Amino acid sequence: MLKKSVILIMMVLLSAGLVFAEGQKDGSGDQGYIGVAMPTQSSQRWIQDGGNMKEQLEALGYKVDLQYAEDIVENQVSQLENMITKGVDVMVIASIDGEALSNVLAMAADNDIPVIAYDRLIRGTPNLTYYATFDNFKVGVQQGAYIEMALGLDKGEKGPFNIELFGGSPDDNNAYFFYDGAMSVLQPYIDSGVLVIQSGQTGMDKVATLRWDGATAQARMDNLLTAYYADGEMLDAILSPYDGISIGVLSSVKNIGYGTPGQPLPVITGQDAELPSVKSIIAGEQTHTVFKDTRELARVAVGMVEAILKGGEPEINDNKTYDNGVKVVPSYLLEPVSVDVTNYEEVLVGSGYYTADQLK
Repeated sequence: MLKKSVILIMMVLLSAGLVFAEGQKDGSGDQGYIGVAMPTQSSQRWIQDGGNMKEQLEALGYKVDLQYAEDIVENQVSQLENMITKGVDVMVIASIDGEALSNVLAMAADNDIPVIAYDRLIRGTPNLTYYATFDNFKVGVQQGAYIEMALGLDKGEKGPFNIELFGGSPDDNNAYFFYDGAMSVLQPYIDSGVLVIQSGQTGMDKVATLRWDGATAQARMDNLLTAYYADGEMLDAILSPYDGISIGVLSSVKNIGYGTPGQPLPVITGQDAELPSVKSIIAGEQTHTVFKDTRELARVAVGMVEAILKGGEPEINDNKTYDNGVKVVPSYLLEPVSVDVTNYEEVLVGSGYYTADQLK
């Protein structure tokens, strides 16, 4: 009888241990269940964003469903529908197409699931609770100001200098803020003839790069060089809104001989401080990037999640800029940092974002 009792107790303890272990394996989830939808793993930036969100949420006791849609809108919609079906408490979404989520967000609202837009504004829906992002207009201003400084325009250099413009993806609301911010600096020089766009291509309808794709940007740069720079015209600057695009256009200009003393590389801006671009900056090729600390952006989004689930109010510092066509979305804007060869160590290594070994 005693032996049977001991066996029974051991079975109960073993069963409890398995339950505990299972709870530990799934991140506990005692505090809630959070769906995190990211666009793609083809960009280092989004891998870091997703990882930072998951790590910070799980450290607070949340269970996290992190999904990547590989830049396929239908995949992201399906992932969000599955999150709703599984009963998440909050969804954090970095959208692929900011115009394509109205129906699935209506479904979220029907299930009382708040939605936080992460870095990319979701448009055309009232069912958006908060928005966590950077000061996107300022990102563009920093890109334009870097070209202004690098060419000496702010010191009175008259050139004329040749420039070509690249924009981000037309289905990403941020792309317009980046472009408008940059043009707020560059347009006066274009109007006065100090900056010359040989192709004549301006405006997001002509310079956008679908899905921020570097290969698409490289192909367009190839075409521009063939059509407008084959007769000895030198290209002095390229406005690029994102590092993946920057690497693409850099490859294009290097392929036709730029990067020598007689034909120096143009000034090339960028954004996100992705590792290949930072290494390129150190090597003297890509000239510039804008650093957006994804650890801090994740922290802001996590703070919004906490506030929603605990009945509080998150910190908001902008209630006027981001109108999604239906409502002005309460937002928190983080500060971007302009980076080049002179300050990358201080900004990127000094902050712990990269180690010195990663940049070798």
